Amino acid sequence: MLSAIRLLGVPLFAYLLLVVHADGWALIVLVVGGATDWLDGKLARLLDQYSTLGAILDPLIDRIYLVSVLLCFAARELLPWWLVVLLLAREALLAISLGAYRRRGLAPPEVIYIGKAATFALMAALPMLLFATLDPVVRNMPEFGGIGLVEAVALALVWWGTALYLWSGGLYLWQAIRVARGAPVP
Repeated sequence: MLSAIRLLGVPLFAYLLLVVHADGWALIVLVVGGATDWLDGKLARLLDQYSTLGAILDPLIDRIYLVSVLLCFAARELLPWWLVVLLLAREALLAISLGAYRRRGLAPPEVIYIGKAATFALMAALPMLLFATLDPVVRNMPEFGGIGLVEAVALALVWWGTALYLWSGGLYLWQAIRVARGAPVP
């Protein structure tokens, strides 16, 4: 149910951010999406409830959410297009590399800590970037190089998250290459 709520939040977020420019409401939808993602995982572990559908839906919706938010942020010029293209290229490359596992009847690789840290940094940064656009008071908080504190922290998280995201992407890709070389196709 929480995954479905998150999935419904994707077009709502895009509409609020790009069409009606209701940034405050878009921020709420973004935060609720992140909270329901966390809650979904927490409840699954607490209640010891795992399903094949949940194992497929959760990471898929995470990716849909991330891709959608990145595209919306680039369209609103909250993030540069080149950065969004770089992050999306990593996603596309890893999606293609999953074919090496599928062709061999293997499960996808385990999520690595660096990848989790990267996703956390990016998912924390994106709402902060949006929050920084809401109110001139927020934008004009103590400045660091001409930008407010909230925006400075958000941008630091974006750069750190991007570096970790690319690093983890390289690690996942290296794993897929090793699988492709070492495991025979049935």
